[in-house]
Amino acid sequence: MSHLLQHHRQNRKLTTLVENRTTYNVDYAELNIYETHAFAEQVSLKFGFPIIASMLTGKKIMHLNELDSFEFSPGESLVMPANKEMIIDFPTASLENPTQCLALGIDGSKITEVVEKFNHHVAIEKENSDWQIDDSTSHLINNTDVNHLVARLVHTFTNTNNSKDVLLDLMIQELIVRLLQTKAKSHIINDPFFNDTRIGLVIKFIKNNLTNKDITVDLLAEKACMSSSHFHKKFKNTLGISPIDYINSEKIKFSKKLIKERKDLRMSDIAYKSGFNNTSYFNRQFKKMELITPQQFKTSISS
Repeated sequence: MSHLLQHHRQNRKLTTLVENRTTYNVDYAELNIYETHAFAEQVSLKFGFPIIASMLTGKKIMHLNELDSFEFSPGESLVMPANKEMIIDFPTASLENPTQCLALGIDGSKITEVVEKFNHHVAIEKENSDWQIDDSTSHLINNTDVNHLVARLVHTFTNTNNSKDVLLDLMIQELIVRLLQTKAKSHIINDPFFNDTRIGLVIKFIKNNLTNKDITVDLLAEKACMSSSHFHKKFKNTLGISPIDYINSEKIKFSKKLIKERKDLRMSDIAYKSGFNNTSYFNRQFKKMELITPQQFKTSISS
């Protein structure tokens, strides 16, 4: 993502070697780009509004009250409520290889507006869905949708464009929705509290019948006591992924586990044991999600 900062580097001013801050503003959001050019430890940072922080280059060690200390690297993001302190170490920062990070702050009223729309669209009769993004800290790793949006936001914030405000408005709304879907997906999949919700029951059924080749949207809709079209809409709106794509993603995860553990199996056997009807469809889905073929994945772990 560092190539997106070319215009920023040409115009920003360096006033300090540790967490040099450049700010770009629109009506209800601000983008802060931080650059550190020297080793530093125990640097404190706090915002008076919810933020989404993403690493651009280098590495940080983050110390937060809610989470164990962890390395923060490019491709990762943090969602943090307002007024939460971050204590940060910069173990690798130097003049030649600065550590760069962005913090996108969004006005609380804008978040509330989008959250209310989202909860209205995903609401299921007789179930309480009240998803929020700024009630706790979340550490996101390899979230492709969020990473693509952050890259587009950086480019639009730091460059001149006649439609800049309109584009940023749409992208920030989409980012909030993606973060809500990420949180909903995590809770529904991992939190026992959601096991008895209709989407939760479907997720549980898929997990328990992953190698079943006859799972259809109609069958899942029946499990959720909903029409097929209504179920498909609510599932995709809530989790950000269609039921079939979710099933396939879980099957691909299972197939990767088999490839690692059962080196004696042919790829056609892996496909069959992972719940796919034919090898060519398995190959297409694997490459779609992993960007390499199953055979290339097997070669990579062997070497």
